[in-house]
Amino acid sequence: MLARKSIIPEEYVLARIAAENLRKPRIRDRPRKARFIAKNGACNLAHKNIREQGRFLQDIFTTLVDLKWRHTLVIFTMSFLCSWLLFAMMWWLVAFAHGDMDPSTEYTTNSTKWAPCVTCVRSFTSAFLFSIEVQVTIGFGGRMMTEECPLAITVLILQNIVGLIINAVMLGCIFMKTAQAHRRAETLIFSRQAVIAVRNGKLCFMFRVGDLRKSMIISASVRIQVVRKTTTPEGEVIPIHQVDIPVDNPIESNNIFLVAPLIICHVIDKRSPLYDISAADLALQDLELIVILEGVVETTGITTQARTSYIAEEILWGHRFVPIVTEEEGVYAVDYSKFGNTVKVAAPRCSARELDEKPSILIQTLQKSELSHQNSLRKRNSMRRNNSIRRSNSMRRTNPSLMVPKVQFITPEGTQNASET
Repeated sequence: MLARKSIIPEEYVLARIAAENLRKPRIRDRPRKARFIAKNGACNLAHKNIREQGRFLQDIFTTLVDLKWRHTLVIFTMSFLCSWLLFAMMWWLVAFAHGDMDPSTEYTTNSTKWAPCVTCVRSFTSAFLFSIEVQVTIGFGGRMMTEECPLAITVLILQNIVGLIINAVMLGCIFMKTAQAHRRAETLIFSRQAVIAVRNGKLCFMFRVGDLRKSMIISASVRIQVVRKTTTPEGEVIPIHQVDIPVDNPIESNNIFLVAPLIICHVIDKRSPLYDISAADLALQDLELIVILEGVVETTGITTQARTSYIAEEILWGHRFVPIVTEEEGVYAVDYSKFGNTVKVAAPRCSARELDEKPSILIQTLQKSELSHQNSLRKRNSMRRNNSIRRSNSMRRTNPSLMVPKVQFITPEGTQNASET
C-alpha cells in the first residue's frame, strides 16, 4: 500500500527546517577540564613510559600493598603452593637418593638396621603431603623424620625458615591492606560544593568538612592549594602550578577540633590567588582548589589523609551554608541531610581587589539586600492580609448565620427607617 503524500510540499518543509536551524545556532559546551584530584580524593594521574621498572622490586613490600586485592590474593596463594611443591620435590629427591622409593627395602626394614629418611614417603604425593605438614606444623603421625639423613634435617630447617618468611610477608601485607590509612578517610566527608560569601566584611571562600565516626581525628589540620596552568614571564608553561593559600583559623596553629562538622574559611585578601577574580570571571577560570585534611586516627594511631577538590563550576558565589548543629534535650545533634545545603545571601559580584579599593560597594549591596528584604516582607504581609479578608468575606457569604441583622428605627414622625449595623 502506498504511503499518503503530505498536503504541504516537501520542498517547503525542508526549507523551513533549514531556516529554523539557522535561527537557532547550536551552542557547543566547553569541554570539561580533567581534574587533578577527583571528588573522592583519588589522584587523576597516569604514569607512562617508566623505563626503570626494577625500582618497584627494590621495595617489594610497598609494591605488594599497592596491588589490587585480586592480585594480592593470587600472589598469596601461589607463594604457598610454589613453596610446598618446591620442598615436596626436594623431599622426593632425598627419599629417592636414599632408596626409600625401592619396594624391596620395605621387606628388609624389620630384618636389618636400614631405616628411611622419612617414613611412609613412597611417592611424590606423599612427599607433597609431608611438605605441607612440615611448613604449616601439622603432624598426623604417619610420616616423620628419622636420624638417617643429615641432608633431610637440613631441608627441614630450610623449609621452616622459608615458611616463616612467607607467612610474615604475606600476612603483614594483607594486614596493611586492611588497615590502610585511606580506609579511615572514607568517613571524612566534604561538601559537594564550595561557596564565596561575605564574612566579617571580607569575601571568603568556604567549604564544609565533617567526620561520620565518633572516634575523632587527633591533630587534624586542613591545607588548601590552588592548581592552575600558568606561564612565566620567560615563556615557560607550568601545567600544574601549585600555590598554598592560608586558612582562616582563630587558633595560632593550623589544627582543628573535628568533633562536629566545621566550615573552613579562607579570606580572599592580597595573598590569595582569588584576589582578582570576580563572579563573572569565576566561570572562565581554569583553576582547581585542592583541599587536604590530615590527622592521626585515635584508635590505631595511623596518620590518615582525606582529599577533595573544587573546580570553578562547583563554587557558588553569594551563597552560605545552612546551620546543621542544634541542641536537643542537652545533646548537640547534627543533621547530615543538610550537610551540603546552601542559601542565597547578599554578596558583591566584584572581586576582592575592587572591594578593598571601594568599600562603599559592600555597603550599597547590603542596603539593596535590606530594602529588597523589607519589600518582600511587605508584599508577603499584604498578601496575607488580602487573603484573610477574602477568606472572611467568603465565609460570610456561605454561612447565613454570620449575616448582620437589619434593625428598624422609628422616628417621631412615625415613619420607619431600616438600616444595617
